[in-house]
Amino acid sequence: MQIADPIIYREIEGRGVGYYALLAMLGALIAAGLGAAYYMESRGHYVTGMNNQIVWGTPHVFAVFLIVAASGALNVASMASVFGRVAYKPLARLSGLLAIALLIGGLAVLVLDLGRPDRLIVAMTHYNFRSIFAWNIFLYTGFMAVVAVYLWMMMERRMNRYTRAVGLAAFVWRLVLTTGTGSIFGFLVAREAYDAAIMAPLFIAMSLAFGQAITILVVMAVCAGTGRALDDGLLVRMKNLLGVLVAAVFYFVLAYHLAKLYATGHHGVERFILLDGGVYTAIFWIGQILIGAVLPLLIFYGPRALRSRFWIAVGAVLVLLGGLAQVYVIIIGGQAYPLSIFPGKEIVASSFFDGVIASYSPSVPELLLGLGGVAIALLIVTLGIKVLRFLPENLDGDAT
Repeated sequence: MQIADPIIYREIEGRGVGYYALLAMLGALIAAGLGAAYYMESRGHYVTGMNNQIVWGTPHVFAVFLIVAASGALNVASMASVFGRVAYKPLARLSGLLAIALLIGGLAVLVLDLGRPDRLIVAMTHYNFRSIFAWNIFLYTGFMAVVAVYLWMMMERRMNRYTRAVGLAAFVWRLVLTTGTGSIFGFLVAREAYDAAIMAPLFIAMSLAFGQAITILVVMAVCAGTGRALDDGLLVRMKNLLGVLVAAVFYFVLAYHLAKLYATGHHGVERFILLDGGVYTAIFWIGQILIGAVLPLLIFYGPRALRSRFWIAVGAVLVLLGGLAQVYVIIIGGQAYPLSIFPGKEIVASSFFDGVIASYSPSVPELLLGLGGVAIALLIVTLGIKVLRFLPENLDGDAT
């Protein structure tokens, strides 16, 4: 006999001044992002920092970050239904909503940064299955469909018995999705900074860490804003899991650079990223390594974060800032290093910037478009928890 779910879920009231202020702020950011997209499309991409050498700019950094984080946002739901950790079950619905919202926000930025968003129709009707980009269209749309069905299984009591099976499908799908995103870079053999098979597992680790950090912050913010109790034991468990995931990202980054350093042909790009890359080297060591890995690990496994919600939140924010720095170094830094048109040969004369480090400075419209994608994701979550029962009445209890 099916046992009824003892957890009681409720919508939030969403009638306070703070709620409407949040909606207004997110709406303003979305409007600014749409305005920035229109400005770039009507004037041309020359108004941005992008050029013929760096064609993927700051909007792509935000888009890839959100898409990758969407997969990791499903961590809590997977822990509950696939791995049987009942302590995470109350947050499983919110985890699914957050995953869909982040993916929609990332894809919105990606589409609006194309310059010609209407060209998406061509990509959706003419497929080149030798391109990883074509496969990603199916991976992204399929992920949203699978997670939507997953949420249905969790929210419809008579369908609860199928939750674990659909949850397993969603777990596998999100690993494949992130593998596809990482393979976009891993398969680009022309770019020395990208060409590496380890890009796929690196992106999987990144997705798990980024999604977990966002989930922690969203749960803390929602509970604080709605007056819901939040169990310290559950929060510590989520923090400890995030610490393990941050360590995994650090390990794969170390393996990636050691593999590149082992191959003599990649010493140039490694020297560029690690030593002589100027702003990219600074972002790598300060943003990615120090802020995104070292400091969060010290916080998560230090005595201050044992029961301190403030320090847990600080650590999660640092993980996200380091994650943006990491994606920036991968995407922008990887393009800034010059292409090797004729490997092993010396170019005598060229007018196509051969051997020249590309320059790039993010523009305000690019930044606004990226922040607009973040706002879209948060707006979906904000409205979703008001109209549907994604949140339990409280999260106060023994984490088992």
